[in-house]
Amino acid sequence: MTIRTILVDDEPLAIQGLELRLAAHDDVEIIEKCMNGREAIRAIKTHKPDLVFLDIQMPGFDGFSVVQGLMEVEPPLFVFVTAYSDHMLKAFEARAVDYLMKPVEESRLADTLDTVRQRLSERRSVEEVEKLKEVLAEVAPEAAADMADGGSSAEPAANRFEKLINIKDRGQIFRVDVDTIERIDAAGDYMCIYTGDNTLILRETMKDLEKRLDPRRFQRIHRSTIVNLDLVKQVKPHTNGECFLVLDSGAQVKVSRSYRDVVARFVH
Repeated sequence: MTIRTILVDDEPLAIQGLELRLAAHDDVEIIEKCMNGREAIRAIKTHKPDLVFLDIQMPGFDGFSVVQGLMEVEPPLFVFVTAYSDHMLKAFEARAVDYLMKPVEESRLADTLDTVRQRLSERRSVEEVEKLKEVLAEVAPEAAADMADGGSSAEPAANRFEKLINIKDRGQIFRVDVDTIERIDAAGDYMCIYTGDNTLILRETMKDLEKRLDPRRFQRIHRSTIVNLDLVKQVKPHTNGECFLVLDSGAQVKVSRSYRDVVARFVH
C-alpha cells in the first residue's frame, strides 16, 4: 500500500527535513510539495493524495484555512506540523491524525505513520466492500442482498481498528493506547475511558466508539458498558442469574442478562 503524500510548508528547509525523514519509509510517496495554502488546496484537489503534512502558520491561507477550503471534496488525512504547541487542541478538533512539533522526531513520525496506515487500511476496506457490492448487484443480486444483510461471516481484520485514540480532556490531548483501556462507561454523548491509572472523558457516542475498537477484544456487557476482554481475570456468577467480571484493576462490572453470551467466551 503506497501512501501518496503532499508536503505543505512555507519554509523550504522544513520541507527538506521532513522529506529526508520520510525517505526511511518505503511506502510513502511524495507526489507534491507546496509553499503556501493556495498551492496546497489546488494540489490536493488535483492529485487527491492519501496524506498531507500541513504547516499551520503560513502567509495568506494558514493550515486550518486549507482544511476548510476542502470541505466540498473527500479530504485526505492531515498531519499538522508546526513549531508551536498553541494550536494543538484546534488541530485535533479539525480531525487531524496527529500534531507533530518541529523538528520532527523520527520515532514520533513512525508512530504517526502507523496510525495513518491503520486509517487508510480501514478506509480502503470500506471502499473495496462497496465496489464488491456494486459488482455483485449486477452479476449476482441474491449474493449482494445477502451481503447487505450482513451475511458475510468473515472476521474483521485487526488492522482495521485503531491502536491509539486521541482524547481531549481537561484542556489537554491524551494519546491512549487501546491495549491499556480496561472499560468504557457511557454517559449520554460522553464516554468515561478507564485505563490502569487514569480516567478520561471523551465526547463521542458509544456507537461511534465501538466502530473504532476491535470487537474481538472490546465487547459490551451492558447497554452502557464496554470491557476489554483481555483484562478480565475472573467471572463471578450471581445468585439471581447475573454475573460480574473482575478486571485487572480489581474493579467489578455487572454483565446484564441480554449480554450473557459474552461470558461464554470464558467457559471452555
